[in-house]
Formats: sequence, structure tokens, C-alpha cells
Amino acid sequence: MVAFDERGVTFRWKDYRAKGCTRYKTMTLEASEFMRRFLLHVLPGGSHQIRHYGPLANPMRCARLARIRDLLHVVPEIRLPTDNAIIEVRPVFTCRHGGAPMIVIDILARSAPIRAPPMRRDQT
Repeated sequence: MVAFDERGVTFRWKDYRAKGCTRYKTMTLEASEFMRRFLLHVLPGGSHQIRHYGPLANPMRCARLARIRDLLHVVPEIRLPTDNAIIEVRPVFTCRHGGAPMIVIDILARSAPIRAPPMRRDQT
């Protein structure tokens, strides 16, 4: 928080889409709107925030799954294409940094557009 005065609450925030010196920005909101947005990040009483928990958590996921399969004596299923199967050919690109071939494994569909921030009351 940078300032709190008759105009409202001024605070700094980080714009992850921007790069360089424009990444950190300041915003001024009415005190009630600032509290509303701030309280969206507060968990209800009795709740616990859990991050990176269990064998499927991001760090060491592949190693843990391999260990679990080994302990359960499960062999990973290898699917071989049948004669009637259609083999999908994907374009191969070259990494511009290391020169190694890169293969497209998935194409993400375009999602809904990003919502704009709410309009200030004096602009309506």
C-alpha cells in the first residue's frame, strides 16, 4: 500500500503480462472496493490453504509416479498403433536457442478474452 487519503487507497501491483519497467503499476481505488478485492484473497475461518501436496504435486511428479508404479508392481501400458490406426503427423520445429528438434504435443484452443478492469465510478 502506497497511500491512503480522501481519494482512496493507492497500492502497487504487478502486471505479469508487461515486461521491464512497466511491470509494476499503481492503482487507486475507493476504500470499500479495495477492501472487497483484498478480502477475496482471505480464506474463511477454519480453512487451510494447501499447495503442492501429495504424489501428484509438480515437484518430482514423474519420479514419484515411477516409484509408486514400482511399489505396486504396475508396468506402464505401452500402446502400439494397430494397422487400422491413423498416425497423426505433427510439424517439427527447431529450438532457436539449442538447435534441438521440438515437436508440437498439443495445441491449446483460444480461451475466453481477458476481462477488463472495472470502470471507475467517475467515468460512468
